Amino acid sequence: MTTHIRPDAHAADDGLRERWRRQSLGSAWRRPSDWYHPAVDALAGAVLHDEDPAPPAWVLGRARGEQGVGIGEAIDDLVCLYRSTGRAAPPMPAVRALNEGWADAQAELVITGACVDAETGLPTQQYLGVRLGEAYLAAHRQDVHPALLHGLAVVDVAAGHVTGFVRAARSAAVGAALRTVFGAGHPMATLGDGVFVVLTRTQDDLDGQIAALRAQIAARCTDEDVRAATRRPVRVWHEALPGTHAGALHRLASLARPAPWAGTPHEEPPTAGSAAAGPSL
Repeated sequence: MTTHIRPDAHAADDGLRERWRRQSLGSAWRRPSDWYHPAVDALAGAVLHDEDPAPPAWVLGRARGEQGVGIGEAIDDLVCLYRSTGRAAPPMPAVRALNEGWADAQAELVITGACVDAETGLPTQQYLGVRLGEAYLAAHRQDVHPALLHGLAVVDVAAGHVTGFVRAARSAAVGAALRTVFGAGHPMATLGDGVFVVLTRTQDDLDGQIAALRAQIAARCTDEDVRAATRRPVRVWHEALPGTHAGALHRLASLARPAPWAGTPHEEPPTAGSAAAGPSL
């Protein structure tokens, strides 16, 4: 799924965003922890600077649809934005764009079902397991070891334990960064607790992709609280695929559990004793 945010999305006035949030949580929004998405900054900035609200409203509508928010709740939230600026109602182009973005997300969810994580917009661990099965089948057909074709890039952005608003904002930002660098539909997943995995191809420029990913995450995590909860620099390492699909699924499961070194940002992940683990990048 593709939910692109403008590079200056965080330039919106913090006061407007907070007034919007308070009004929405006080009247329309059901769960405070999932209200924030980077798209709200883009839309608030457009309204604040009298720019065309339709493009960012479409992006926000799509994000709300991906999160499982109902269209009524999404429209009520949009109304709260305009009321927080002293206007009675949003203009029809903004409402129409919000509806179209929401409908676009719903159409895609019909295909992907429960395979997408609501916070990040990325596939789940289970869905990546299916895509891994396809990679192992391709290797079998070519009669080569799967590690000659693919690997796993593990991305750890967490800097301490966070919940609620900050976690959701960080997850959405990292999800958008991963889709921007690797492309919508590329096999990757969120494992929770700020850990993500990407199925890489050996012929690709992995170093270039990792550099671009770090830059994208830094550009999207500019909010003070989100930046404080995001590891700097982002920890990334690469692992060769195990010899079997079952081994790969086991590796995903182990990565989804908090590692003993997760709280020590200056240490690199252990690589000794594991032939699958590669150097930290």
